[in-house]
Amino acid sequence: MYYINSFFLYSLLGFIIESTIFKNTKLKPSGVLNGPITLVYGVGGIVLLLTNKYIIDKIHLSKIPKIIISFIIYTIIFSIVEFTCGHLCHLIFNVDMWDYTDKKYNIGKYVCLEYIGVWGIYGLLTTYIIKPFIDKIIKLIPKELTYILIFITSLDFIITIITK
Repeated sequence: MYYINSFFLYSLLGFIIESTIFKNTKLKPSGVLNGPITLVYGVGGIVLLLTNKYIIDKIHLSKIPKIIISFIIYTIIFSIVEFTCGHLCHLIFNVDMWDYTDKKYNIGKYVCLEYIGVWGIYGLLTTYIIKPFIDKIIKLIPKELTYILIFITSLDFIITIITK
């Protein structure tokens, strides 16, 4: 349940970030689904948790070198997530959620060297600031609510595939 609820919370957080900070508009569905779920952030959240568990937590260095190495790892891993999710959203939903072809340092349509450092910062901020808060929220979520969210998101996913 931890990873499922993490997926939902990171997706919702991504929805809020995309809808308010980046788009500077009122809350509205962002991404490919109709509801308040932004898949790339949910996938990114799960990848972050797994990266921390299997890679970052195994680095035994003092704080500053560990943060620098973590930044590099997050930058690489989230760039791969961005590339993969961009292609999958295009293949599955026929939607390009972002397109960097007009940027000077783009690597194809879905990754841009100008922005990859943001992913390293996102990883560090999420690990040290956001994750502890989300972990507290997850402890409060009843299983029944998780099942309802799985059902609603599955319906949204199916309806989106059928209608796009």
